Amino acid sequence: MSFENLKVNDIMTREVKTLGRNDTLDIAQDVMALGRIRHLPVLDDGKVVGVVSQRDLFSAGLVAALGYGSRTQTTLLKTVSVKEVMSEPPITVSPEVRVTKAARLMMEKKIGCLPVVEGETLVGLVTETDLLRLIAG
Repeated sequence: MSFENLKVNDIMTREVKTLGRNDTLDIAQDVMALGRIRHLPVLDDGKVVGVVSQRDLFSAGLVAALGYGSRTQTTLLKTVSVKEVMSEPPITVSPEVRVTKAARLMMEKKIGCLPVVEGETLVGLVTETDLLRLIAG
């Protein structure tokens, strides 16, 4: 199968969970755990301003590795806002970008997802899992 003519629009996830930049990390952790997802675009006035990944949460949750209990970790995550740990500015693509170009961009930038935007509006998310699903058939 040739992937040359496929576009991001053909494989992206359309129903995307998002966060606001002032949400706290405990909310991000809950959304990720409940939805079994690893990346959340961050919106401000409807515009994508960043991305929070599971890795960002692990880094922020390093407190757990320092011997604090889960109650203390949860309390601390409630005090840290998403804007403090999100990756910004976000690297985004249009739905018309070829899948091969999106995959190369993800490899070059060492990122696990690309928010898909039309103008400034989030219309989807393409992830490593979407690309693997495409290859696996």
